[in-house]
Amino acid sequence: MGNRASVLLVHKPSGVTSFTSLGAIKRTVDPKVGHAGTLDKFAQGLMIVLTGSMTKLNQVFSTMDKRYRATICFGQETDTLDPEGEVIATSSIPTLAQIQEAIPQFIGDIQQSPPQYSALHIGGKRASKLARAGKVVVMEKRPVSVFSFELVSFEDNLLVADIHVSKGTYIRSLARDLALACNSRGYLVDLVRTQIGPFMLEDAIASNDTDALLASVGRTDTLIRSIEDMALLEVDDSQLFSLGNGKYPETYRTVRKSDASRYGAVYSRDGKLRCVLDLVDNRIIAQIHREQVRS
Repeated sequence: MGNRASVLLVHKPSGVTSFTSLGAIKRTVDPKVGHAGTLDKFAQGLMIVLTGSMTKLNQVFSTMDKRYRATICFGQETDTLDPEGEVIATSSIPTLAQIQEAIPQFIGDIQQSPPQYSALHIGGKRASKLARAGKVVVMEKRPVSVFSFELVSFEDNLLVADIHVSKGTYIRSLARDLALACNSRGYLVDLVRTQIGPFMLEDAIASNDTDALLASVGRTDTLIRSIEDMALLEVDDSQLFSLGNGKYPETYRTVRKSDASRYGAVYSRDGKLRCVLDLVDNRIIAQIHREQVRS
């Protein structure tokens, strides 16, 4: 059993929940595990998994935009808007021209109603739990952004598209709403998350490959540095003692910083990642290495 603060790029397979897919990581890397963005059980693809003290960086990774390869089935709608639900409506199949005409209204800043079968809470209870209990669930619309919606193929009743969205966007809801805009019904039959922020699915490892998971712990610093808006900062050894005790650094040298940098990764002169700062609220959000070295 390890105790390693790390950021891991993991490929979640379809057929298991996001929580279940973390089992091997808990056993081999660190028992304290979190992830930045759930994938539905039927879906597969990239998950950013955080272990140890890195779990406190969820706020950094969960706000990143995401890319998906989605397959939408037209002609039917299920209650869950995915292949695990019951069919609740049927309709005719739209033409490709109808779909192409409808897509632009879903690009840009839009208002979206999340699926009633979701992990969102209503009155302190999960919407999905209320829906399964037969309760009427009203999902209020909320603002999301769809940056692009590119058609890949359309054969029979199946549309494949590459979709780039903001945090909080439900692709299941997009499938439903696009179908309705075409005077049809639809649901998501397959979903692959291909990218989160700068991180790509092709760089991910299988969630149950223990050897690869352990080896990937060493990639953490590279992943942190690859976040373009993450400021890179350096402190002198004289500050390591107070930094290790949770005191915000009095001074630091800026190695890299942009106008969009809300967070900063703090390194000691030996190149070791010590902590991550919230540069707006002036606080430490995650301690990585806490050796309390006196000057």
